[in-house]
Amino acid sequence: MINVLMIEDDIEFAQVLSEYLARYNIKITNYEDPYLGLSAGIKNYDLLILDLTLPGIDGLDVCREVASKYDIPIIISSARSDLSDKIIGLQIGADDYLPKPYDPKEMYARIVSLIRRYKKVTAEVEESPAEDSKFRVDDKRHQIFLEDKPLTLTPAEYEILSYLIQQHGFSLSREQLVYNCRSIKDKGGKSLDVIIGRIRTKIGDSSKIPKYIHSVRGIGYKLLG
Repeated sequence: MINVLMIEDDIEFAQVLSEYLARYNIKITNYEDPYLGLSAGIKNYDLLILDLTLPGIDGLDVCREVASKYDIPIIISSARSDLSDKIIGLQIGADDYLPKPYDPKEMYARIVSLIRRYKKVTAEVEESPAEDSKFRVDDKRHQIFLEDKPLTLTPAEYEILSYLIQQHGFSLSREQLVYNCRSIKDKGGKSLDVIIGRIRTKIGDSSKIPKYIHSVRGIGYKLLG
């Protein structure tokens, strides 16, 4: 689960974005009041989405304060189209600037990209197995074990399976898996099903009666067992 702090006074907009991102295990906690947002325990979040037109304070001032105190990626999400706002925002600590209106899919892609860069989600996978999982990842040796038996995997297969193990039990979108697999050159995701199929063969799984990798209709995949 990715926890996102959002400071946005457009309640309807925040709700629409929250509902969309929730499908990809991204939880948004929004504050209309920027002062409440600043006191919301920022260090406990993985990323900040920040509007610029806020009641009582300019969003750029909020950005400046957060960037000076916390190591958290910041995406400015604003209808203000002045180029100087974008330049200043990036200069004072914002990592990205997404002008409104935009497709929620683009925000999703930027969140995943920034989280990956900050290593909040794709940090080194622990060597200990995921809770209640028969899989174990030894990231230092680039090796995955199933019931203590080593698997022979290609780089892409290793990245996909290790990410599924890390997010054990969670439904992951196709986009999420593709963006977290650097070995996949086809970012449109056409090769993902092929890679999943190969992994299933190597772990003795079946797409019709899955034991480990389950297809989630309309979303993507999740790992159980």
